[in-house]
Amino acid sequence: MEGNACCDSEAERGVGEPDQLLVIGSKDLRSYLLPGILLLSGWWLLYRSLAPLSRWLTYDVFSLARGSHFASAVEFFVFDTPKVLLLLTLVVFGVGVARSYFTPDRARRILAGKREAVGNVFAALLGIVTPFCSCSAVPMFIGFVTAGVPLGVTFSFLISAPMVNEIALVLLFGLFGWKIAALYLGTGLGVAMIAGWAIGRLGMERHVEPWVYQAVGIREGRTEEEAMSIADRIRYGYEAVRDIVGKVWVYVVLGIAVGAGIHGYVPENFLASFMGSGAWWSVPLAVLIGIPMYSNAAGIIPVVQALLAKGAALGTVLAFMMAVIGLSLPEMIILRKVLKVRLVATFAGVVGIGILIVGYLFNLVL
Repeated sequence: MEGNACCDSEAERGVGEPDQLLVIGSKDLRSYLLPGILLLSGWWLLYRSLAPLSRWLTYDVFSLARGSHFASAVEFFVFDTPKVLLLLTLVVFGVGVARSYFTPDRARRILAGKREAVGNVFAALLGIVTPFCSCSAVPMFIGFVTAGVPLGVTFSFLISAPMVNEIALVLLFGLFGWKIAALYLGTGLGVAMIAGWAIGRLGMERHVEPWVYQAVGIREGRTEEEAMSIADRIRYGYEAVRDIVGKVWVYVVLGIAVGAGIHGYVPENFLASFMGSGAWWSVPLAVLIGIPMYSNAAGIIPVVQALLAKGAALGTVLAFMMAVIGLSLPEMIILRKVLKVRLVATFAGVVGIGILIVGYLFNLVL
């Protein structure tokens, strides 16, 4: 009798639940569709109005003299600040919704057991769509290693995730066009794959702190992403905007302020003298300047835009950007918690060589 009752209750749930979930999903979709269309339309109209609005504010409202250094800097700042923040908000929301289907735990499951060369490629590609920042370097590293992911594959992910992320790619596309965005994507993935493969070939597992291998695998966030409704996923995107944009907007504004100063006050082609393709030492200098800096893609790209406009070479600027994002000193300090000094130095050296090659290659070709 108990068995029949159990089967009956399971049958009732099996018949009713799919239809009920479908109805709930449809209601969720309808309730968010119209507000979503209205918000997206408002976003597009505001984005298209930024250029005339920035000129009106600078020259009509603030009454600044046309052609002056200060007016040029102010117009750059007034135009780029809302532009970058609008792009950032839209991208983070969209990727936040997409990430509700994809968690770091799933990334570990995909990479665990992969052959090293194949794993390096998968890891670098996964880094584009997986949430990661310097502050999560330690738990991500422990989680990957304890899940059986090879050390070199883990490093491919750790290099790719902060450096070749969706925010960097969309902002590069919005500010410079698809060619530079594609160049950055290809070279960033190349550095992540090759550097991870090289570190794996060196067999440096003994330079990981012993306690890491004794740790229990750390689980980040959800694992039951399939159970989320459409409303849950939209809320997940909203929370991503609140969390990520809420943390990085200060860096964005500071980066744009620096870029505005460069745009308004640095003479045309001045930077070509020491950041141009003709100066052989410009690429290593850019990398050395970038390492101590602490920023993310959203904060450094406006500076990159201003540097290029003033005559800096593309390869030198890309090397600088990669060094700031992928070789930041704070990340090295955080990784020291799980890696011995020799492995941290090897990681920095291998990635640094890859970035130098990228810089010289683009300065030579373009």
